[in-house]
Amino acid sequence: MSTEPETTEEAGPGTPDTPGTTEHGTDGAATAEGTTDTGGAGAAGDSGGAGAAGDSGAEDAVGDADGAGDADDAGATGGSASTEARGGSDGADAVGGIGHAEATGDSGAENADGDSAEAGAVDGSGAAELSEAEAELAAQRVERERIERRKAEKRGPIDSGAKLSGKAADLLAAVRAVESGEKPVAAVFAEPAPAPRRPAPEPVRRPQPAPAPVAPSGPAPETVDAVRRVLTEGGAPDALAPQVAAALGEGADSALREDPWQLLRVGGVRPDQADGFARALLGAACGPDDERRGRALTVWLLEQAAVAGHTALELPTLTAALGKQGVPDPDAAVQGALAEGEALVFQDALEEPGAAAPQAGDEDTDEERERPVRVLVGLERYALAEESLADGLARLVNSLGKEAGQAWEATAAGVSGGAAELARAVAGHGLVLHTGGEAARAEPAALLGAARAAGLRAFAACHTPDGRRRLAERLGGEAAEHGVGTVAGLLSGAEGPGRDADGALELDLLIVPDAPQLDVESAAMLVESLPDGARLLLGGDPGVLWSAGPGRVFADLLAARACPQIASRVPDPGPLGELVSGIGVGELNQVAAPGKEIVIVPVRDAGEAVHRTVQLVADSVPRAIGVPADQTVVITPGHGGAAGTRALNSAMKERLNPGPGRFGGFDPGDRIAYSPAPGRTVPGVVVKADAGGLHLSCAGAPVVVPRERVEGSVRHGWALTAHQAVGTRWPAAVVVLPGDAAQALSRPWVYTAFGRAERHLSVVHGVEQALPKAVAEVPPKPRTTRLQTLLRTQVPAT
Repeated sequence: MSTEPETTEEAGPGTPDTPGTTEHGTDGAATAEGTTDTGGAGAAGDSGGAGAAGDSGAEDAVGDADGAGDADDAGATGGSASTEARGGSDGADAVGGIGHAEATGDSGAENADGDSAEAGAVDGSGAAELSEAEAELAAQRVERERIERRKAEKRGPIDSGAKLSGKAADLLAAVRAVESGEKPVAAVFAEPAPAPRRPAPEPVRRPQPAPAPVAPSGPAPETVDAVRRVLTEGGAPDALAPQVAAALGEGADSALREDPWQLLRVGGVRPDQADGFARALLGAACGPDDERRGRALTVWLLEQAAVAGHTALELPTLTAALGKQGVPDPDAAVQGALAEGEALVFQDALEEPGAAAPQAGDEDTDEERERPVRVLVGLERYALAEESLADGLARLVNSLGKEAGQAWEATAAGVSGGAAELARAVAGHGLVLHTGGEAARAEPAALLGAARAAGLRAFAACHTPDGRRRLAERLGGEAAEHGVGTVAGLLSGAEGPGRDADGALELDLLIVPDAPQLDVESAAMLVESLPDGARLLLGGDPGVLWSAGPGRVFADLLAARACPQIASRVPDPGPLGELVSGIGVGELNQVAAPGKEIVIVPVRDAGEAVHRTVQLVADSVPRAIGVPADQTVVITPGHGGAAGTRALNSAMKERLNPGPGRFGGFDPGDRIAYSPAPGRTVPGVVVKADAGGLHLSCAGAPVVVPRERVEGSVRHGWALTAHQAVGTRWPAAVVVLPGDAAQALSRPWVYTAFGRAERHLSVVHGVEQALPKAVAEVPPKPRTTRLQTLLRTQVPAT
């Protein structure tokens, strides 16, 4: 398959050292949904081109942890444009030998290996109106500012944003001393006793979000022009000027001229391209040992790690990655970034097997016992969010209110079975975790209905509009009527209850049914918005892919065992439920499917995979199963390649909705995937286009995407990646597994992809035994996070 500069929804390299994962280039500027291509986003100079993606040795040592969607990104790679012919019997037997779909005859669906005309501009012009994404981002900015102010008041080893004098150097020297064996760990990293924590600290509330003012659509024209002149002088594409100006702010041209490696702040630019740009501007003064280069590469590597799902990197991992980038003194580069306040350093005590978790009063134990530690370096943004999340969760656990006791008793009495067990747990604890599959969502839905009937202020926030619809259907009415919305809508103020004078949500109970999709920033904003005494129920399926953004909040909380955990005993029904449940425990079982619920279609290569997929969606599934094409989703491991989303969408459009693509590559009736904000994808349909932009219908709601944002936030959506599809279900799903996608597969990816189907699943199978091997042997790759460590000192394990 071709290795095009594409990425999936996590927007960047998830597993930089995985061979052949060249699609880990950033898909647009810091876009976690993978909705834009980065062709032309690179810098020129000696780097030799404007392409901004591709495999670079710069990424090799960021670590093996998958980004939000590492499987998706790696999925359409493999390095070969063609695959070997494979027999179909082995692959079919692996899933269940159900038989083959009725995919015969020639339908003329050729393999499309080029871009699907998604780039372009919508005809006409007009000012951009305030969008849901802008309102959400404005609310996030307000919350980040509040978190930063709160953290600045705390006394810690590092003052955020301040110069650190000799502390960073001392810490690095201490690390080297420990690693070399010159000094014991206890002598170097003797930790002071943590201050006792108040049982219920008074939170600092963020102000009630107001409608965001209509801001200029971009940086000032004069700033962009000045940056364009600097880029031209350095041989970089002047098309990068708006992105550079937005990233560096006022005086961007001067900042870029003084430090050319600041070009790395633009999504998709590689270190070798930034080096070429710096050589063109600085000449002989440019060298690999330039301290500006070391600092910029340190920050860039941490940003790539965040794209891959990490909230921090261990110091040895970071220095090794810097060494692979040709930095002569990696320790000095890290020290420089710390001294400039561009990164923060932490030392976290490691949990020893069988040892009790450290608590706030364990002073003598800390002094007497030598404790292993790890030194982590991270970006301030994610460090503050993770610390704020831990503090907020501890506040909820420790500030459990005794009010409304009768209402909670009435809630528990109003439900039965697993919902009653869940109600009793929520009544007695500020934080509760609930695990289970799709059918298990009936339990939090019943709890929500009973709590509202008992007079409690309860609300459920789902990950997607489709999740909101499904939960509301279980309650038998409209979503707003039953207190059901989305996380994005709740945070932006578009959905959910009002806020009190302190800015806290007026809630007694918040239910999040899709907690595995929460990244640290979204989770921190939710938790900080809850008042003292409120209950938080985080639920979801632990087997699905993790969040698109940094962190693994739900998995960390399950591992920390800091609160009650209720495992649902409600199984997903039918052959599909049986198949997906087996995958969740690492078994790809044979499943009887008398109603053609599961069908295997063997293919020899990527071209045949595209051909068969189009036949299934357009003909076989509607005829044999009764599910129309507009209710069938296609899921494939990656965007690029001969059987990636772009090739499949091009073939689908040609068959199902042919047209000239006059509106930025789109025509009315096209199915699309709209990304209103990083990490979110909403399926929809194109309605029309005019001077105001591209008009969409997403989950029944009208959306207008300004023409300047179409290229960066809208893709064709007949075919999606698993990360784009998570949180949404369709009556039928066609999962495409071309032969060279084998290395992209993992148990969570297969579990998520197969689990998107409600009635029928077709598997276009070309990976032979790689599928059962991935299910049995390839678990999710680890992410480096600090949430468990932060919680251990504040919340005792249950």
